[in-house]
Amino acid sequence: MEKKLFLLDAMALIYRAYYALIRNPRITSAGRNTNAQFGFTTTLLDLINKEKPTHIAVAFDTHAPTERHTTYTDYKANREDAPEDLLDALPDIKRIIEGFNIPVVELDGYEADDVIGTLAWQAADAGYTVYMVTPDKDYGQLVRDNIFIYKPPYMGNKEEIMGPKEVCEKWQIKDVHQVIDILGLMGDAVDNIPGIAGIGEKTAMKLLAQYHTLENVLDNADTIGGKMGEKIKAGRENALLSKELATIITDVPVTFHEEDFCIKDCDKGKLTDIFMELEFKTLGKRILGDGFAGSASVEAKARVVQTDLFGTVVTEEVTVTTETVETGNILLADKNIHNTPHEYEVIDTLEKRTALLQQLLQQSEVSFDTETTGTDANDAEIVGMSFSFKKGVAYYIPMPADNTAARAIIHEFTPLFQHPSIILIGQNIKYDMLILKWYGMEITTALFDTMLAHYLIEPEGRRSMDVLSAQYLQYEPVSIESLIGKKGKGQGSMRDVEIEKIKEYAAEDADITLQLKEKFAPMLPEKAVDKVFYDIENPLVKVLADMEYEGIALDTMALADYSKELEIEIKRAEESVYEQAGVRFKLASPKQLGEVLFEKLQLDPKAKKTRTGQYATGEDVLQKLSNKHKIVEDILIFRELSKLKSTYVDSLPLLLNKRTNRIHTSYNQAVAVTGRLSSNNPNLQNIPIRTDRGREIRKAFIPRNEEFVLLSADYSQIELRIIAAISEDKEMMAAFQQGIDIHAATAAKVYNVPLEEVTSDMRRNSKSVNFGIIYGVSAFGLSENLGIPRSEAKMLIDNYFAQYPSIKKYMDDQIKFASEKGYVQTLLGRKRWLKDINSSNAVVRGFAERNAINMPIQGTAADMIKLAMIAIHKAFKERNLKSRMLLQVHDELVFDAHRSELEIIKPLILDLMRNALPLSVPVEAEMGTGNNWLEAH
Repeated sequence: MEKKLFLLDAMALIYRAYYALIRNPRITSAGRNTNAQFGFTTTLLDLINKEKPTHIAVAFDTHAPTERHTTYTDYKANREDAPEDLLDALPDIKRIIEGFNIPVVELDGYEADDVIGTLAWQAADAGYTVYMVTPDKDYGQLVRDNIFIYKPPYMGNKEEIMGPKEVCEKWQIKDVHQVIDILGLMGDAVDNIPGIAGIGEKTAMKLLAQYHTLENVLDNADTIGGKMGEKIKAGRENALLSKELATIITDVPVTFHEEDFCIKDCDKGKLTDIFMELEFKTLGKRILGDGFAGSASVEAKARVVQTDLFGTVVTEEVTVTTETVETGNILLADKNIHNTPHEYEVIDTLEKRTALLQQLLQQSEVSFDTETTGTDANDAEIVGMSFSFKKGVAYYIPMPADNTAARAIIHEFTPLFQHPSIILIGQNIKYDMLILKWYGMEITTALFDTMLAHYLIEPEGRRSMDVLSAQYLQYEPVSIESLIGKKGKGQGSMRDVEIEKIKEYAAEDADITLQLKEKFAPMLPEKAVDKVFYDIENPLVKVLADMEYEGIALDTMALADYSKELEIEIKRAEESVYEQAGVRFKLASPKQLGEVLFEKLQLDPKAKKTRTGQYATGEDVLQKLSNKHKIVEDILIFRELSKLKSTYVDSLPLLLNKRTNRIHTSYNQAVAVTGRLSSNNPNLQNIPIRTDRGREIRKAFIPRNEEFVLLSADYSQIELRIIAAISEDKEMMAAFQQGIDIHAATAAKVYNVPLEEVTSDMRRNSKSVNFGIIYGVSAFGLSENLGIPRSEAKMLIDNYFAQYPSIKKYMDDQIKFASEKGYVQTLLGRKRWLKDINSSNAVVRGFAERNAINMPIQGTAADMIKLAMIAIHKAFKERNLKSRMLLQVHDELVFDAHRSELEIIKPLILDLMRNALPLSVPVEAEMGTGNNWLEAH
C-alpha cells in the first residue's frame, strides 16, 4: 500500500477557515466565534476521509523569533494583528488535533514551513508520497517528484494538487528552485519581504525566463538598462536579502519517525468534550456517530456564564450534574425527555377535547404547535395539535387524515383561536397559522412568537427550537429524525408514527416553546427591543400569513413562449461566440472559455487566474473586457439569458401550488440581521429588474382574474431620505424638501456646476456615490464600478463629503457609538450587536464599521415598510375590501387590486406608506397599475 504523509500548515489553514466565514460567522450560545475551529476541523475531516492518508501531522509556528527576524528586523513586521476570535481559537484547535490523535510539530526558532519542508524531504527519502497541505505559494520551492502542495477546497473551488510541473507552469519557470528567485525579485507583502521596488510578479517571471537566476539578473543590470536596470541596481541588497528570507529551511532539528505519524483512531472522549463546548452538533454526529447529540453526560465539565448587555462572559468552569444544571446559565444540554419529569397526555376523544378547551380558556397564555406531513405550509396536511400552559405539562390532539373530520376538530377550538384576550405562543407561529387557514380557521388572538423574540435579542444567532432549547433551557428535545428518519427520499411521514412517540415529541414542542417565552419575554425590555417586537415583528406575522396564503397568479403560457424565445437568443449568442472564436468549445466551461479568451484571442495579457490555476472569467472580469471584443458581449448575453431561462422562466411554473395553481412564496422574518424580509420558493428579492430581458419575467405575474389589476407601490429613494434625516444634513434635506432630483443635486455639488448643466454621466456617477458611500465604497471600487480614473473617483468622494459634511459626521459618530456601546440601532430601536467593532485586526474591524454605518439606514427602511404593511393590512380588513396585498420585494409592495376599489385604495396605500414612519424629510412612494407586474411597476 502506498504510504501517504500529509503535513498541515496549521496557521495558514486556520486563517483561511476564519475569513471564509467572516460574513456569516458561527456564534455559539456563549457568544463565541467558532469560524476557525469549525473550518479547520471540516478541512481536516474531509482530507482524512477523501485522501485517506496513512500518516499525518500538523505544524504550528511558535511565538519565538526565528533567524529571519534576526537577519531582518522588519520581517513580518507589517502584519495585522490576528483577530481576537482567531487567537482564542488556537487552544481549541490544538485540543481537536489532540482528539484526532494527530501529532503537533513545532519548534522555537523555526517557522511551520521550515518544519514541514524538513519532514517532507526526510519522508520522501524514506519512500513516502508527501502532501504539504497549505495555500501558501512559498512551498513551491519544496516540491519534487513525490512531494506535492495540496490546497484544500475553498469557496466552492476543488482541491488543487501541485507537483513540479504545475509549480513551473504557474510561475513560468523551468525549475522549482527558481521560486525563491522570483520571491527575491518581487518580494512578499504578506511577510514584509521587500524584493526590488517596482518589480512585480509578471516582470520577475520575464527576467527569470531570460537570466534564469536572481544573481544573473542582478549581474546583468547594466545590460538590462533603462529604468528597470536602475531599479535592479538600487534593489540589489534587498533582492539578495529577500531570497534568503524566502528560502525555506530543510535541515531543521526534527526527525520523521513514521510510527509517531501513523493515522490512529480518534479519542472520542476528548472530541466529545470539545465539540460540546463549541456546539458542533452536526459535525460531532458526522465524526462520532448518531450517539453524539451535543448533550453532556450526567456529570461533565461546563462553563457557567454571566450575561450582560453586550454578550456573554465566561466566569468559571464547574462540574455539573443533572441537579446543578438548574442553578445557572450552563452551556450544556444535559436534560432531555428521558431524565426530565413531564406529564404529556393524548387528547383523543370529544369529551377530553371539551375538557381541555375549558382549561385553555381559563389561561392568559397558551403555547401552541402543529404536527404536519411536510414543511411547506401551503401544501401540508395536519397530523395533530399540541398545547401547553404549564411547564412540564402538555397535551396532544391527534387529527384524522380526512379533511372534513380534521376541520371539525380544529373548529371545536374556535373559542381559543379567536379569544379576545388570550395570547397564543408559538415558535415560528406563522407556519401553524397557515396550516390552520387551509382548514378554514383564522387565528385572531394576540401572538407571541419565540423565534422572532430571539431574532431581536440575538439577530445573528441560530434560532431553531432545538438550538434555543439547548442554549436557554439546557434541554435537548426529541429529534424529528428519531421519528421519521433523516431528510431525503427515505424519510417517512408523521402520519405513520405511533401515537405514543408522536405525543412525546409534539407535546414537548409546546412545552419547550412555553418555557422559551418565559425566558425571552423579560429579555426584550432588557435589550430595549420590546417596541420593535410588539409594534413591528409580532403584528407582521398575521400580515405575512395572509400574503403567503393568497399567493399570486402566474401566466405559464407567457413563460413557455418566453422560454422558446430565450432558447433562440441563447443559441444565436452561442453560435456568434464560436464564429468569432474560430473554434467550438464548451461555452459554459469557465476553463475552456478562459483558454479561448486569454490564450487564443489574447484579450488581456494580464489576465488573472483563480486559485485552481484557471483563468478568471467572472462577470466582473468580462464587463471590463466588453469594449475590447464583441465576443465578450455575446458571452455576457449567453450567460444572462441562460440564467434567466433556467432559474426563473423554466423554474417558476414548477413552483405552482397544486391546490391553488398560484405561486406562494414563503417570507423569512428572522434571517436578515438588518430587519429586511427575505423569501424563498421562489426568492422574489432576486427576480431581475436591471435588464430589459430580466424585467420581462415580471410580465408573468398577473392578477387573479379580469376583475383585478396588479398595483405596485414603491418607496422612492427611501434609503437616501433616511440618510438625510438621520444625519440631519441640511443640504441633502433641503434637496428632498424642495423636490429636487437628489442625484442631479449631488452631481451639481460634487462637480461644482449649476444644476441645469449636470450631464447624464455626471448624474449617473453621483448616483453611484450617493448609494455607495454608506457601504464603504472606496475610490478604487468606485472607479471600477463606473469605469472612470481613480483620481476622478477620489475627487467625487472627497467633494461629496465636503458638500455633505453631516453625512461624514454621521458615519464617524456611528462608529464611535458602536465602539462604545457594542451595537447600533434603527430609529425605532432595532439593534445589531457588533462584537468586532474594536478588533485590532483592520479587516475584521472594517467589516464591523461598515455595518455600523449602513445597518441603521437599511434597518430603518425595513422597519418603515413593515409598519406600512401592518397599517395597510389593518385598513383593508377594517374596510372589508376585496383587494389583497400579495408581495413585498425590497421597498415595493404588490397588490391584487379590485378594479372597483382602485380609487379607494390608491390614496389609502400612499398615505399609509408616507406616514408609516415620519421623517424630517418628505417620504414619497410611486404607484402604478397594470395587467402584469411589469406594467404596474
